[in-house]
Formats: sequence, structure tokens, C-alpha cells
Amino acid sequence: MEIHTPQAFGATARGQRQRLHLTQAALAEAAGVSRAWLTEFERGKPTVELGLVLAVIAALGITVELRVGDPHAPSAEQETNELNTLLEDYSRRDDHA
Repeated sequence: MEIHTPQAFGATARGQRQRLHLTQAALAEAAGVSRAWLTEFERGKPTVELGLVLAVIAALGITVELRVGDPHAPSAEQETNELNTLLEDYSRRDDHA
């Protein structure tokens, strides 16, 4: 799974917590964070502390993999958007032909 936003990261953690039938209080205690902090993380707060995020995902059994790529290469989302634009352009041309 690729995650590109704080909201997606938080939602993924929340989903795993729910799959494990853990309350926020139980997970917060296991990870050594406050329940209020965990709530903010699950809602996608962009300024949460990385060390605490790592503690929470470890408590959830989530592994994070980092991949290094070319930062100038278009992402799959960009490529999809560009393809959709091309297809729309072709469709308009066909309509006017």
C-alpha cells in the first residue's frame, strides 16, 4: 500500500487498530502516547512527532517500507491524470471530426 498523505497514514492506523479490536485508550497505553495524541494522529494531523508515530505503528504490527526513487519522475497518479486528459482530448477531437 502506498500512503501519500497524513490523513491516509492515520486512517490506515485507525483501520488496523479497529481490525485488532483495540480501543484508542488501549493502543495509546501500549504505544506510550496519550489518547488525545492518538486521536489527532488518526485524524491525519500533519505535525505529529515521528518517533511517536513509529511507536504506534509498531504496537499495531505495521511495517513501513521506504523506497527511494527519482523525485522528478511522474507518479502513477500524475501519469493516470495525464492519460485521462489525453483520452478526453482524443474524445473531443473525435466528436468534432
